[in-house]
Amino acid sequence: MITVVDGEIVDQYDEFIKCENPLDPKITKITGIDDETLETEGLPEEVVAKHLKEMFDEEALMIAHNAQFDLSFIYFLLKRHFPDEAYTLVEKMAWLDTLTVLKDRKDYPHKLIDAVEHYGVEKVNFHRAIDDTKALYWVYQKLKEERDDLSEYENVFGYNPKYGIGGKEFNFIEYKRQYYHNRGLLPENMILPRL
Repeated sequence: MITVVDGEIVDQYDEFIKCENPLDPKITKITGIDDETLETEGLPEEVVAKHLKEMFDEEALMIAHNAQFDLSFIYFLLKRHFPDEAYTLVEKMAWLDTLTVLKDRKDYPHKLIDAVEHYGVEKVNFHRAIDDTKALYWVYQKLKEERDDLSEYENVFGYNPKYGIGGKEFNFIEYKRQYYHNRGLLPENMILPRL
């Protein structure tokens, strides 16, 4: 995670989490992260959960690409350590899914790397979370410059009806059917939050 205040990155949080089970060799091949790295550099999960709880702020806007995944991941991590507070912690923030926005802005495909290429953002190491986070912030800035309607996407997640909503549904998120299109930037009256 990075923390941005008034358009400036003021802090970042980038930690490995120790795992009980060995990593799949495919993960190590893709990321370069191995069991030894997690053991020597990783923090216990409960420490990371405590850090997240302390960092979450009611005034925060959480931005993620495919935010349903991140929201579910964070919620279940917090729930294992703060079962009575986890839902309140994630619910009190606004969530913005850049994948949902991107589907209203450009033709398929919609991965983060596609957004980086489309908007001319400097490429990063896409197998490290902190680099992904910084690239996402730069993509967010480009989306905002392109059309300043991102507040309409807060707590609105698009999903492909063919596959449904992945993971836990949260009652503070409005889930809307969103289909792929090949029409580029949709007119403001056709964006998903207004449908």
